Formats: sequence, C-alpha cells, structure tokens
Amino acid sequence: MGWTKERLQEVARTRLGGAKLIVVANREPYIHRYKGGAVEWIRPAGGLTTALDPVMQACGGVWVAHGSGDADRAAADASGRVGVPPDDPSYVLRRVWLSGEDEDGYYYGLANSTLWPLCHQVFARPVFDPTHWEAYRRVNDAFAAAVLEEAHGGPAMVFVQDYHFALLPRLLKAARPDLVVAQFWHIPWPNFEKFLV
Repeated sequence: MGWTKERLQEVARTRLGGAKLIVVANREPYIHRYKGGAVEWIRPAGGLTTALDPVMQACGGVWVAHGSGDADRAAADASGRVGVPPDDPSYVLRRVWLSGEDEDGYYYGLANSTLWPLCHQVFARPVFDPTHWEAYRRVNDAFAAAVLEEAHGGPAMVFVQDYHFALLPRLLKAARPDLVVAQFWHIPWPNFEKFLV
C-alpha cells in the first residue's frame, strides 16, 4: 500500500495523538527572493525538503528553519511565519533570522568545519574554534526559543534534523520534558577510536 495524502493524515491523527508536528532543519523548504523587483519563491533542491515537504503538506504543523532568502523577511510576518506552499498553504514555515557572524560560526564553522569532518573521518583535521562554538550555542538557543514558541505549551512532536542542532534536543527537553523529541543525523556517527586521538 503506497503513501497518499489521506494515509499520511490518518497516521498523523492516530500516531501523533493530536500533538503538533514541528520539523527543525537548517534549510527551509521554500525560499523567497527578489527577481526583477518582485518577490518570487522557489523550492530548493535537496533530499530533506523533497522527503518532508509532502509529509508536512499532508499533516500540517510547523517547519522551523534559517531564513536564507533575500526576500524571506518581506514574505514573512513580524514573527518570521509564512504559510507554505506559497500557492496553497497547508503548514507554517517559521524562519529564524541569523546574523552573518552566527551563520559563519554555527554553519560554516562548528557544523561544517568541526562536526562534518569528525563524523566522516576525513583526512583533514577538524577545526576547533571557540568562537564557532559560541555561535553554535547561540543558534541552537535561538532555534529552541522558536520551537518552544511554536509548541504553544501544548503537546508537540519535534523532529530535529542533522548535526547543526546537536544541542537542541537537550535544550527542548530541559524546558519542556513533555515534548517528544527525535533527532536524525544525515551523516555517519564517528567510531569511538576517533575520540581517543
């Protein structure tokens, strides 16, 4: 039996027990950008958005992501929320705004210069920079605040995507022990020998 919108809705209703589904990812499923003076939207290529966007369209809920498009602020409300897909909204995209310094430190720094090479056991030595760690912590704190606001104190299932948010599950559970939090890393976990070096 294949997945249909109706079957996804039934699974969401029976398995989530009325809890709100919240997906957290660095990448957003829709990006707003300026083109020729007008705002347009695009769906970025990528496995995560391709896989989870149909689920979110069927089940509803909130996708929390970094607002990266040059017209994302113009398309969102004062809280960074916008209904998506833009042509037929069925769930909410909650954008988190990052400074250039935080994006560099959290994403390009700790996540991609430290965790990515460590987990892939590449021949390049991971870069450990305390300023990257501080940016990583600030961004994980900002995403935790956005998720907690979106949960509105009610039941929620939070699906955290990838190594960009290694601190987020603990932050969420410390604030709201009742939340169901799952985390999926899209990269391998390093073997224990890597930590002996």
